[in-house]
Amino acid sequence: MTGAPTASATTEGVYAGLDLGTSGCKGVLVTGDGRIVARAAARYPTRRPEPGAAEQDPGDWLTAVTSVTLGLAKAVGAERWRAVGLSAMLPTLVLTDGVGAAATPGGIGALSAGGPLEPLRPAITWEDGRAEAEGSAFREGFGGDALYRRTGQWVDGRYLVPMALRLAAREPERIAAARYLLGAKDYLFGVLTGVVLTDPSTATGAGCYDLAAGAWIEEAVPPGLPRLPEIAPSTTARPLVPAAASALGLVAGTPVVLGGADSVLGALGLGLTAPGQVAYIAGTSTVILALADALALDDAHRYLVTPMASPGTWGLEMDLLATGSAHAWLAGLVAGGDQAELARLADAADPDLAPIFLPYLLPGEQGARWDPDLAGMLSGLHLGHGPGDLARGLRNGIVAESRHCLAVLESAAGRGEILMAGGGALAPSLASDLADATGRAVHPPNPALTDSSAIGAAIVAAAGADGAVIAAGAAGVAGGGVGLAPDPGRSAWWQAQAERHESAVAGQIFSR
Repeated sequence: MTGAPTASATTEGVYAGLDLGTSGCKGVLVTGDGRIVARAAARYPTRRPEPGAAEQDPGDWLTAVTSVTLGLAKAVGAERWRAVGLSAMLPTLVLTDGVGAAATPGGIGALSAGGPLEPLRPAITWEDGRAEAEGSAFREGFGGDALYRRTGQWVDGRYLVPMALRLAAREPERIAAARYLLGAKDYLFGVLTGVVLTDPSTATGAGCYDLAAGAWIEEAVPPGLPRLPEIAPSTTARPLVPAAASALGLVAGTPVVLGGADSVLGALGLGLTAPGQVAYIAGTSTVILALADALALDDAHRYLVTPMASPGTWGLEMDLLATGSAHAWLAGLVAGGDQAELARLADAADPDLAPIFLPYLLPGEQGARWDPDLAGMLSGLHLGHGPGDLARGLRNGIVAESRHCLAVLESAAGRGEILMAGGGALAPSLASDLADATGRAVHPPNPALTDSSAIGAAIVAAAGADGAVIAAGAAGVAGGGVGLAPDPGRSAWWQAQAERHESAVAGQIFSR
């Protein structure tokens, strides 16, 4: 576990939120009036066995979940837990056999509800870029624009169906043996309840979910793939099975609520309530999600459309693939791996002296560009540059890319304030840079609260188990108070910086 659970004594009932993120599991306990009374976290590794690969062991997830729930239960007794809600990264592919959980190193134990839910290979995370050819073929085979208009997704190789198609060509025996094609949260829900379901927001990560119909597009699902799970509302609850309860230190029968995608529940945890408001959730990647009260598609496919936890509301979403991961990489090169030190270097550097730094380091970018061939690039580098200049250049590049994305979202959802969260958003001047670059009020994150997706999962747990309404944002993730106002004097500088950024992007595309 990454640190001991923090807690505040309570005799009230609490709702738990568990979030399977890219680098670890976070958990919180929230009271009915929105107070966080305990939190815990545990990390797990990502394996990269070849270029473009990003795989994780579902057993490591279960080990982390067990560590988190045991820690939280020490802070607030499990008999006071009214429900557990789930959130997870997506798209992340898990091929499984059967229903229920097999024995795992995490100690979840064997469940008897219909047979083992045994992963048949490592999970493939959203960072994995090996299925781009299959993604393009799948999208264009259906018709890219037609598929976008049905799904709200510009499907590429980071969706579940293309990932599975790649495996079908390379590991046909595993595909043939698999019964279910699941996302990470679907797998965890199955382990805990013995029931295989997915929610609408997680279903979008498959690449074949019809937004208007709320169902799989049957003609888009290639033959020969494992079964996709049944789709149910985010508030759907099923009881925690005894074997899982014993391993997790919880009470059998505790409602487990299906929950949703990390971006959707992160926005809920932040307190997005008005169309045009934006959640800016900076972690390994950065989710930029604008709230809309109508299903609004983009003719140029520059954003994704995701159902929110409340029916009838929609998230217009962009995902910058390499932000926190880019900071971690650069910190490893110039700051001894210390990302806080890298942020200090960036804050101390002169923005005018920084080189142009295109932050497409995964490589590729989604955001408003959807270009898998974009790569990171430094331009204007000279011998006078030091670590701080590189750090500031990366910051400038990420803010310029964010500005580009937010301008597109504004045209569809309107212009609202920006609410920030996530460990990658804690650099002291990032919020003010974002305000100045976009001309919007920005609420910086509370440095102590970087777990908005887990908080959103707890809010949905309350709604699903008891019909209880926890005021979105009551836990204070957005930092509260009045947002930072933009400095009009910096507007022209950021306009010029954005033009330099776009010129560098265009030059890279032209040179291919």
